[in-house]
Amino acid sequence: MPWLQLKLTANRADTAAIEDALMACGAVSVTLEDNADQPILEPALGETPLWDQVKITGLYEAGIDTQSTGRELQQQLGHSLSHLQWEQLEDKDWEREWMSNFHPICCGERLWICPSWCEPPEPDKINILLDPGLAFGTGTHPTTFLCMQWLDQQNLTDLELIDFGCGSGILGIAALKLGARHVVGVDIDPQALLATADNAERNGLADTAMPVYLPQKAPGNSADIVLANILAGPLAELASELTQLTRPGGKICLSGILNTQAQAVMDAYTEHFEFEPIAQKEEWVRLVGQKKQ
Repeated sequence: MPWLQLKLTANRADTAAIEDALMACGAVSVTLEDNADQPILEPALGETPLWDQVKITGLYEAGIDTQSTGRELQQQLGHSLSHLQWEQLEDKDWEREWMSNFHPICCGERLWICPSWCEPPEPDKINILLDPGLAFGTGTHPTTFLCMQWLDQQNLTDLELIDFGCGSGILGIAALKLGARHVVGVDIDPQALLATADNAERNGLADTAMPVYLPQKAPGNSADIVLANILAGPLAELASELTQLTRPGGKICLSGILNTQAQAVMDAYTEHFEFEPIAQKEEWVRLVGQKKQ
Protein backbone atom coordinates (compact mmCIF):
# COMPACT_ATOMS: atom_id res chain seq x y z
CA MET A 1 0.00 0.00 0.00
CA PRO A 2 1.16 3.62 -0.48
CA TRP A 3 2.43 5.75 2.39
CA LEU A 4 2.53 9.45 3.20
CA GLN A 5 5.65 11.29 4.30
CA LEU A 6 5.57 14.49 6.31
CA LYS A 7 8.81 16.46 5.95
CA LEU A 8 10.00 19.18 8.31
CA THR A 9 13.24 20.99 8.96
CA ALA A 10 14.43 21.96 12.43
CA ASN A 11 17.44 23.09 14.38
CA ARG A 12 19.17 20.64 16.67
CA ALA A 13 17.52 21.93 19.86
CA ASP A 14 13.99 21.33 18.54
CA THR A 15 14.57 17.96 16.89
CA ALA A 16 13.78 15.70 19.85
CA ALA A 17 10.47 17.47 20.58
CA ILE A 18 9.38 17.24 16.93
CA GLU A 19 10.36 13.58 16.74
CA ASP A 20 8.29 12.81 19.85
CA ALA A 21 5.33 14.80 18.50
CA LEU A 22 5.39 12.97 15.16
CA MET A 23 5.31 9.61 16.92
CA ALA A 24 2.51 10.77 19.22
CA CYS A 25 0.50 11.81 16.15
CA GLY A 26 0.65 8.38 14.54
CA ALA A 27 3.92 8.23 12.61
CA VAL A 28 5.11 4.65 12.16
CA SER A 29 8.71 5.82 11.86
CA VAL A 30 10.78 9.01 12.00
CA THR A 31 13.98 9.57 10.02
CA LEU A 32 16.58 12.23 10.79
CA GLU A 33 18.98 13.48 8.08
CA ASP A 34 21.59 16.19 7.73
CA ASN A 35 20.05 19.31 6.21
CA ALA A 36 23.21 21.43 5.92
CA ASP A 37 26.01 19.19 4.58
CA GLN A 38 27.61 18.85 8.00
CA PRO A 39 29.27 15.41 8.28
CA ILE A 40 29.79 13.87 11.72
CA LEU A 41 32.68 11.45 11.34
CA GLU A 42 33.98 10.61 14.78
CA PRO A 43 31.42 10.90 17.60
CA ALA A 44 32.74 10.23 21.07
CA LEU A 45 32.00 6.87 22.65
CA GLY A 46 28.37 6.71 23.77
CA GLU A 47 27.36 9.90 21.94
CA THR A 48 24.58 10.13 19.36
CA PRO A 49 25.24 13.62 17.95
CA LEU A 50 22.90 15.56 15.66
CA TRP A 51 23.56 18.11 12.96
CA ASP A 52 22.88 21.82 13.49
CA GLN A 53 20.11 21.68 10.86
CA VAL A 54 18.08 18.50 10.63
CA LYS A 55 15.65 17.20 8.01
CA ILE A 56 12.90 15.21 9.77
CA THR A 57 10.61 12.80 7.93
CA GLY A 58 7.60 11.15 9.55
CA LEU A 59 6.09 8.13 7.78
CA TYR A 60 2.31 7.66 7.95
CA GLU A 61 -0.25 5.25 6.54
CA ALA A 62 -1.87 6.74 3.46
CA GLY A 63 -5.40 6.75 4.88
CA ILE A 64 -4.80 9.38 7.56
CA ASP A 65 -6.47 12.81 7.58
CA THR A 66 -3.51 15.10 6.90
CA GLN A 67 -5.29 18.25 8.08
CA SER A 68 -6.29 16.84 11.46
CA THR A 69 -2.86 15.25 11.86
CA GLY A 70 -1.26 18.63 11.17
CA ARG A 71 -3.46 20.34 13.77
CA GLU A 72 -2.69 17.62 16.32
CA LEU A 73 1.01 17.99 15.65
CA GLN A 74 0.85 21.75 16.27
CA GLN A 75 -1.04 21.13 19.52
CA GLN A 76 1.63 18.65 20.62
CA LEU A 77 4.37 21.19 19.94
CA GLY A 78 2.47 24.13 21.40
CA HIS A 79 3.06 26.41 18.43
CA SER A 80 2.02 26.72 14.80
CA LEU A 81 4.02 25.32 11.92
CA SER A 82 4.22 27.56 8.87
CA HIS A 83 4.54 24.82 6.26
CA LEU A 84 3.82 21.10 6.40
CA GLN A 85 5.02 19.23 3.33
CA TRP A 86 3.15 15.99 2.65
CA GLU A 87 4.40 13.62 -0.05
CA GLN A 88 3.10 10.30 -1.29
CA LEU A 89 5.53 7.39 -1.12
CA GLU A 90 4.56 4.53 -3.39
CA ASP A 91 4.92 1.08 -1.93
CA LYS A 92 7.64 -1.12 -3.39
CA ASP A 93 9.17 -4.49 -2.91
CA TRP A 94 11.57 -2.96 -0.40
CA GLU A 95 13.65 -6.10 -0.05
CA ARG A 96 14.39 -6.12 -3.78
CA GLU A 97 14.87 -2.34 -3.76
CA TRP A 98 17.49 -2.71 -1.01
CA MET A 99 19.20 -5.62 -2.75
CA SER A 100 19.45 -3.69 -6.02
CA ASN A 101 21.93 -1.29 -4.39
CA PHE A 102 24.55 -3.99 -3.83
CA HIS A 103 26.54 -5.63 -6.61
CA PRO A 104 29.71 -7.74 -6.83
CA ILE A 105 32.86 -5.67 -6.26
CA CYS A 106 36.25 -6.48 -7.77
CA CYS A 107 39.04 -5.65 -5.31
CA GLY A 108 42.07 -6.51 -7.39
CA GLU A 109 43.38 -9.29 -9.60
CA ARG A 110 42.17 -12.17 -7.41
CA LEU A 111 39.48 -10.94 -5.04
CA TRP A 112 35.74 -10.32 -5.40
CA ILE A 113 33.04 -9.47 -2.84
CA CYS A 114 29.70 -10.99 -3.85
CA PRO A 115 26.25 -10.63 -2.25
CA SER A 116 24.63 -14.03 -1.80
CA TRP A 117 21.89 -13.28 -4.35
CA CYS A 118 24.38 -12.58 -7.17
CA GLU A 119 26.28 -15.03 -9.32
CA PRO A 120 30.04 -14.41 -9.03
CA PRO A 121 31.20 -12.66 -12.22
CA GLU A 122 34.43 -14.70 -12.16
CA PRO A 123 33.73 -18.01 -10.39
CA ASP A 124 37.37 -19.10 -10.66
CA LYS A 125 38.61 -16.11 -8.64
CA ILE A 126 38.47 -15.79 -4.84
CA ASN A 127 34.89 -14.80 -4.02
CA ILE A 128 33.92 -13.54 -0.57
CA LEU A 129 30.20 -14.14 0.05
CA LEU A 130 29.00 -11.20 2.11
CA ASP A 131 25.58 -9.62 2.55
CA PRO A 132 25.07 -6.14 4.05
CA GLY A 133 24.21 -6.35 7.75
CA LEU A 134 24.52 -4.57 11.08
CA ALA A 135 28.32 -4.67 11.20
CA PHE A 136 30.55 -2.37 9.13
CA GLY A 137 32.33 -3.74 6.10
CA THR A 138 30.74 -4.68 2.77
CA GLY A 139 33.39 -3.37 0.38
CA THR A 140 31.27 -0.43 -0.76
CA HIS A 141 33.05 2.04 1.52
CA PRO A 142 36.41 3.32 0.23
CA THR A 143 38.27 2.32 3.41
CA THR A 144 37.18 -1.31 3.18
CA PHE A 145 37.93 -1.37 -0.54
CA LEU A 146 41.43 0.04 0.03
CA CYS A 147 42.21 -2.65 2.61
CA MET A 148 40.82 -5.43 0.42
CA GLN A 149 42.81 -4.15 -2.53
CA TRP A 150 45.99 -4.23 -0.44
CA LEU A 151 45.31 -7.77 0.79
CA ASP A 152 44.81 -8.87 -2.82
CA GLN A 153 48.37 -7.73 -3.58
CA GLN A 154 50.01 -9.62 -0.69
CA ASN A 155 51.42 -13.12 -0.36
CA LEU A 156 49.58 -14.22 2.78
CA THR A 157 50.43 -17.92 2.61
CA ASP A 158 50.70 -19.40 6.11
CA LEU A 159 50.73 -15.98 7.83
CA GLU A 160 48.96 -15.04 11.06
CA LEU A 161 46.86 -11.86 11.13
CA ILE A 162 44.86 -9.76 13.57
CA ASP A 163 41.76 -7.96 12.30
CA PHE A 164 41.34 -5.24 14.94
CA GLY A 165 37.86 -3.75 14.64
CA CYS A 166 36.75 -6.69 12.52
CA GLY A 167 33.16 -5.48 11.91
CA SER A 168 31.63 -7.90 9.41
CA GLY A 169 34.86 -9.92 9.32
CA ILE A 170 35.40 -9.12 5.67
CA LEU A 171 39.15 -8.43 5.91
CA GLY A 172 39.99 -11.48 7.98
CA ILE A 173 37.85 -13.73 5.79
CA ALA A 174 39.56 -12.39 2.68
CA ALA A 175 42.98 -13.00 4.25
CA LEU A 176 42.11 -16.61 5.05
CA LYS A 177 40.81 -17.26 1.55
CA LEU A 178 44.00 -15.69 0.19
CA GLY A 179 46.08 -18.26 2.09
CA ALA A 180 46.56 -16.96 5.64
CA ARG A 181 46.81 -19.68 8.27
CA HIS A 182 45.01 -17.96 11.14
CA VAL A 183 43.21 -14.68 11.87
CA VAL A 184 42.11 -13.28 15.23
CA GLY A 185 39.11 -10.96 15.05
CA VAL A 186 38.72 -8.23 17.68
CA ASP A 187 35.85 -5.76 18.07
CA ILE A 188 34.21 -3.72 20.84
CA ASP A 189 30.74 -4.51 19.43
CA PRO A 190 29.31 -7.97 20.29
CA GLN A 191 27.10 -7.69 17.19
CA ALA A 192 30.24 -7.48 15.06
CA LEU A 193 31.62 -10.66 16.63
CA LEU A 194 28.40 -12.50 15.77
CA ALA A 195 28.46 -11.09 12.23
CA THR A 196 32.08 -12.15 11.74
CA ALA A 197 31.39 -15.69 12.94
CA ASP A 198 28.31 -15.97 10.70
CA ASN A 199 30.15 -14.63 7.66
CA ALA A 200 33.11 -16.93 8.25
CA GLU A 201 30.74 -19.91 8.34
CA ARG A 202 28.96 -18.68 5.18
CA ASN A 203 32.35 -18.69 3.44
CA GLY A 204 33.13 -22.26 4.46
CA LEU A 205 35.77 -21.43 7.07
CA ALA A 206 36.30 -23.56 10.16
CA ASP A 207 35.41 -22.09 13.58
CA THR A 208 39.06 -22.29 14.60
CA ALA A 209 40.31 -20.33 11.56
CA MET A 210 39.06 -16.96 12.84
CA PRO A 211 38.15 -16.82 16.52
CA VAL A 212 36.65 -13.51 17.66
CA TYR A 213 37.06 -11.60 20.92
CA LEU A 214 36.13 -8.44 22.72
CA PRO A 215 39.35 -6.41 23.24
CA GLN A 216 39.67 -7.21 26.93
CA LYS A 217 39.47 -10.95 26.20
CA ALA A 218 41.71 -11.06 23.12
CA PRO A 219 44.78 -13.31 23.55
CA GLY A 220 47.40 -10.59 22.91
CA ASN A 221 49.73 -12.71 20.77
CA SER A 222 51.58 -10.80 18.06
CA ALA A 223 50.92 -11.41 14.35
CA ASP A 224 52.64 -11.07 10.99
CA ILE A 225 50.05 -8.51 9.86
CA VAL A 226 47.71 -6.29 11.86
CA LEU A 227 44.68 -4.84 10.07
CA ALA A 228 42.76 -1.95 11.64
CA ASN A 229 40.05 -0.24 9.61
CA ILE A 230 38.43 1.92 12.28
CA LEU A 231 38.81 5.73 12.69
CA ALA A 232 41.75 8.12 12.97
CA GLY A 233 41.22 9.04 16.63
CA PRO A 234 41.11 5.46 17.95
CA LEU A 235 44.01 4.47 15.68
CA ALA A 236 46.21 7.15 17.23
CA GLU A 237 45.11 6.19 20.75
CA LEU A 238 45.75 2.51 20.07
CA ALA A 239 49.20 3.02 18.54
CA SER A 240 51.08 1.43 21.43
CA GLU A 241 48.77 -1.59 21.56
CA LEU A 242 48.72 -2.19 17.80
CA THR A 243 52.49 -1.77 17.65
CA GLN A 244 52.90 -4.46 20.31
CA LEU A 245 50.62 -6.78 18.35
CA THR A 246 52.78 -6.48 15.21
CA ARG A 247 55.82 -8.75 15.03
CA PRO A 248 59.22 -7.23 14.15
CA GLY A 249 59.41 -7.13 10.38
CA GLY A 250 55.64 -7.51 10.18
CA LYS A 251 53.20 -5.09 8.60
CA ILE A 252 50.36 -2.92 9.79
CA CYS A 253 47.51 -1.77 7.54
CA LEU A 254 45.48 1.18 8.84
CA SER A 255 42.39 2.78 7.35
CA GLY A 256 39.23 4.64 8.29
CA ILE A 257 41.35 7.77 7.93
CA LEU A 258 40.57 10.99 6.06
CA ASN A 259 43.41 12.39 3.97
CA THR A 260 43.60 15.39 6.33
CA GLN A 261 44.21 12.99 9.25
CA ALA A 262 46.88 10.81 7.66
CA GLN A 263 49.94 12.61 9.00
CA ALA A 264 48.63 12.68 12.56
CA VAL A 265 48.05 8.93 12.49
CA MET A 266 51.47 8.22 10.95
CA ASP A 267 53.11 10.40 13.59
CA ALA A 268 51.73 8.07 16.26
CA TYR A 269 53.48 5.08 14.62
CA THR A 270 56.62 6.34 12.90
CA GLU A 271 58.92 5.55 15.82
CA HIS A 272 58.38 1.86 15.11
CA PHE A 273 57.24 1.67 11.46
CA GLU A 274 58.51 2.61 8.02
CA PHE A 275 55.50 3.67 5.95
CA GLU A 276 54.85 3.03 2.28
CA PRO A 277 53.37 5.80 0.07
CA ILE A 278 49.82 6.68 1.08
CA ALA A 279 47.00 5.10 -0.97
CA GLN A 280 43.86 7.20 -1.41
CA LYS A 281 40.29 6.66 -2.66
CA GLU A 282 38.03 9.71 -2.63
CA GLU A 283 38.82 11.54 0.65
CA TRP A 284 39.89 8.37 2.49
CA VAL A 285 43.39 6.87 2.79
CA ARG A 286 45.15 3.64 3.65
CA LEU A 287 48.45 3.57 5.52
CA VAL A 288 50.75 0.55 5.40
CA GLY A 289 53.92 0.32 7.47
CA GLN A 290 56.57 -2.30 8.17
CA LYS A 291 57.72 -2.69 11.74
CA LYS A 292 61.38 -2.00 12.31
CA GLN A 293 63.52 -4.93 13.43
